Amino acid sequence: MFIAGKLYKSVLILALFCYLSGCSTQEYASRTPPTLDLAETKKTDKLNEAIMVSAASRAHAPDDYHIGSEDLLEIEAYNVEDLKKTVRVNSQGDIALPLVGIIRAKGLTSQELEKVITEKLDKYVQETVVNVFIREYRSQRISVVGSVHNPQVYTVNGQRYLIDMLMTAGGLKEEAGMICYVIRPSHKDSGDGKAETLVIDLNELLINGNFSLNIPVFAGDVINVPKGGVVFVDGAVKNPGVFTMKGRTTLIQAITMAQGLSPAAKEGDIRIFRENGKGEREVIQADYDGIQSGKNPDIFLAENDVIIVPESGVKNFFNGFISTLKGFISFGKGL
Repeated sequence: MFIAGKLYKSVLILALFCYLSGCSTQEYASRTPPTLDLAETKKTDKLNEAIMVSAASRAHAPDDYHIGSEDLLEIEAYNVEDLKKTVRVNSQGDIALPLVGIIRAKGLTSQELEKVITEKLDKYVQETVVNVFIREYRSQRISVVGSVHNPQVYTVNGQRYLIDMLMTAGGLKEEAGMICYVIRPSHKDSGDGKAETLVIDLNELLINGNFSLNIPVFAGDVINVPKGGVVFVDGAVKNPGVFTMKGRTTLIQAITMAQGLSPAAKEGDIRIFRENGKGEREVIQADYDGIQSGKNPDIFLAENDVIIVPESGVKNFFNGFISTLKGFISFGKGL
């Protein structure tokens, strides 16, 4: 009993010395990176919310719609009884009217077609007013594929825009990236036979509100929302694994997705292995402490980056020592 009591006192002295020397595990807990804010951890939710709000607030007036083949138009002109007609746009996109002749209607809005007809009537009638109404919209088949909840070919009527189709497809999946492709078949007139591909930054459109990117979509268009890129985090982190990038992802954010550094992490010697396009990986060294303190800028990651957080031998020694010390203290209390 005497020997055990003496050992217990020695252990208590060692514990007190270690505490005063700063060997507490609290030092490492304080270095755990802050959690990501809502804009990063819930970015897909914010994008989907923006899709819903934008689509609900947009009123699709006929002025927005570009006339297409097979649309049925009702046309009338003040003081021109012969021009009161209901005509269907033919497969080439043309209509034929008395006094006016053949007009290319495809691709025009109703207002633009009214202006064209008025100009052609100027030589016959003065001060006429032309009205064009779209009685029937042709059915359009537009495909939405990739990381949306309901990828398929949709048959829609009237003019649709990118946000409309993303909402129709059920919004974005969590794995969705921040880039969307609109692949548009070539027109017969172009002659090259190549499809046109439009690249849309969804973050710029839905989060920053740049609605010039909310482009109209047409029959035959394919909207593709690919998965976001991934990064790999391994080594002295609490939850190593593969993580999906959400927009421009930084080193701090990637480590946060891995639930932060473990107590044994060597913060000043983190390595990022990056493909250089030649079948090799370049090594980028990062000082985690320097980035957190603002001394060094955070590092933007690229797709397929591999982040390795090495362990510190000194920290491993002290962590093992503290664990052993706690065991001794528990043993001593039981005496």
